[in-house]
Amino acid sequence: MAKRAAGLTVRRIESERRSGMFADGHGLYLHVSALGAKSWIFRYTFRGKRHDLGIGSVSLFSLAEARDRAFAARRLIADGRDPLAERRAAKTLARLDQAKAMTFADCATAYIEAHAAGWRGTKSRRQWETSLASYVLPRLGGLPAAEIDTALVMRVIDAIWSEKPETASRVRGRIESILDWATTRGYRHGDNPARWRGHLENLLPKKTKVRAVVHHAALPYGEVAGFMVELRGQQGVAARALEFAVLTAARTGEVLSASWGEIDAAQRLWTIPAARMKAGREHRVPLSSAAMAVVEQMTAIRSSLFVFPGVRYGQPPSKTALFEVLRNMGWGHVTVHGFRSCFRDWVAERTSYPTEVAEMALAHLVGDKVEQAYRRSDQFERRRELAEVWAKYCDAAPTGQVVSLRRGT
Repeated sequence: MAKRAAGLTVRRIESERRSGMFADGHGLYLHVSALGAKSWIFRYTFRGKRHDLGIGSVSLFSLAEARDRAFAARRLIADGRDPLAERRAAKTLARLDQAKAMTFADCATAYIEAHAAGWRGTKSRRQWETSLASYVLPRLGGLPAAEIDTALVMRVIDAIWSEKPETASRVRGRIESILDWATTRGYRHGDNPARWRGHLENLLPKKTKVRAVVHHAALPYGEVAGFMVELRGQQGVAARALEFAVLTAARTGEVLSASWGEIDAAQRLWTIPAARMKAGREHRVPLSSAAMAVVEQMTAIRSSLFVFPGVRYGQPPSKTALFEVLRNMGWGHVTVHGFRSCFRDWVAERTSYPTEVAEMALAHLVGDKVEQAYRRSDQFERRRELAEVWAKYCDAAPTGQVVSLRRGT
């Protein structure tokens, strides 16, 4: 029997050496990997099951230190405790301590850093940071993310929901996103207290019930020709930028930040890069004869990379510059953005162009995601025709009569 046991021991030792395990005694082994890395391992049996407890690299722990750690593990086993389970419990407690130390402000900063690269430009980041600093961090910033509950979220949202429902809705969504991130990273657990569906919607009225949606005030399209006569009598870069915005039905920011590199005069084309578009897609704008006339006027005074240079050298005009033109003309009751609605109404009521052409002219996405994926044409030639018809309508003598410019099918 003794001879057989000795044989088993020899075979076990040989097997361990072939696997890179070299015994020091009392369960402590030196493990040498196939790549030559060396580490200490304590091998033991607990409740009939064998376990390997990693002690650490030879470069970190000497033989004496490894023996001390193996001895400590054997004492745990003698007390009926599993060394591996004890280590896992200690790691869990450490993570809990870390979670308690991770405040909502810390999570917000980490979330923004992780996602900012995927946002268009720096505007989104500024909006996140500003809204959080104004409404959230004063109340939640210093609290551990793990302790944020519904009552705390409601303290933030309640304060602004009635007065600023749109802002409150965005703030709520941002809190939800940050807490989702914290949950995924292990800094909190459980349901998200900022979730709207099935949760906060039961505590707050719909934002549309709190305050009626205010649309951008638009000029009736029947008055646009008279307006354009007055506008063309105004001097200055901002007036030309507003004229260009009306003729192209573009957004204020797209016009003010237009650069000469985006303008192809030979092709009468303005290409707005995806980074500057609300939908995140490149948008080609056909330039009518009237729009090209504005470009030619700006070419004569070209002084920077922007088509419409601002007062400060190298900067475009401020976003309020176009509204100031409207106000000085006595048209302060309408908005610049409202001219897009003016254009859209005119297309629908005074032309036969399809809806998709008008929507593409406004850089709106048409159809669902599947349809968008298969759509290859941006209806550019038809939009070029439409741009010319719109320019002629804007240039028509204001007689008080609406001129019908229906396009035959």
